[in-house]
Amino acid sequence: MRAYSINPTLKEIKELDIDIQANTIFTFFNSILTDESTVLDKHTIFSDGNAISQNAQPFFIGEQLIVGDALILGKEGFLDIEATIPKDDLESLINYEVPPFYLDALALMQESNISLYKMFEASTDDETISLNCEWVLNVFNMADDKTKEYFLDELKKAVDAKKDMTTHMHKMASLALKAMTN
Repeated sequence: MRAYSINPTLKEIKELDIDIQANTIFTFFNSILTDESTVLDKHTIFSDGNAISQNAQPFFIGEQLIVGDALILGKEGFLDIEATIPKDDLESLINYEVPPFYLDALALMQESNISLYKMFEASTDDETISLNCEWVLNVFNMADDKTKEYFLDELKKAVDAKKDMTTHMHKMASLALKAMTN
């Protein structure tokens, strides 16, 4: 079945013909730790869950940050199926230019075991919403330079103190939500 692999280091998209088995994704990444993103309609983007700690090259598909190589399969309900997005359309969604803020943040997170897509709950005054670390990075990337610097300084402090990265990102998400609602 048709799938796509993306190698951001080579800036290359390959169309693959793969046979889906129970271990296909794990074999592709040579890892049992994978991340999934569903930013593409009716598709799943798989990436190596160890990519940050391996200092892999990040890139974007649409506005979604992906770190390291990616494998894209179609999705129908819970089933992995053939990728249906045309290769040209996929290429048009990919951006290999990653702002320095992301590169700096990912470099600081390299020693952690953080997952960009693991959801956590954050609260505003009147609601609780599900967010993830990728959202936190995206929001702080849009901030002014002073706020970006604050984020990176606090992230460095958390890393140096060996704090749990998910807990730290939860704190940063709460600060971002509070700033957005004021």
